[in-house]
Amino acid sequence: QVQLVESGGGLVQPGESLRLSCAASGFTFSNYAKNWYRQAPGKERELVASISRIAGRTTYADSVKGRFTISGDSAKNTVYLQMNSLKPEDTAVYYCNAHRYVDDYWGRGTQVTVSS
Repeated sequence: QVQLVESGGGLVQPGESLRLSCAASGFTFSNYAKNWYRQAPGKERELVASISRIAGRTTYADSVKGRFTISGDSAKNTVYLQMNSLKPEDTAVYYCNAHRYVDDYWGRGTQVTVSS
């Protein structure tokens, strides 16, 4: 059974860090493009960070560039999102996504709240 499970969300103060994890099962994550999306209340879901399927190239939304880092661990079939210098506007539900051709898998999301 294909499954993506996110973890690591929580409540932090501005300037602090969190590391999100996304564990995949039922498929080989390294064969897919790996993406982190987020959706804030009242806003559309936006792509935050990606690792391309073939070259492993990473890309980031301008709003998180220099603060967030996406990485993968093939041995653990897991992708991570290291988030530093968090801001209140980073508050959202963060979703993990795996994509390859017509295959598109999603996790259920993990809540990140940045507030003083």
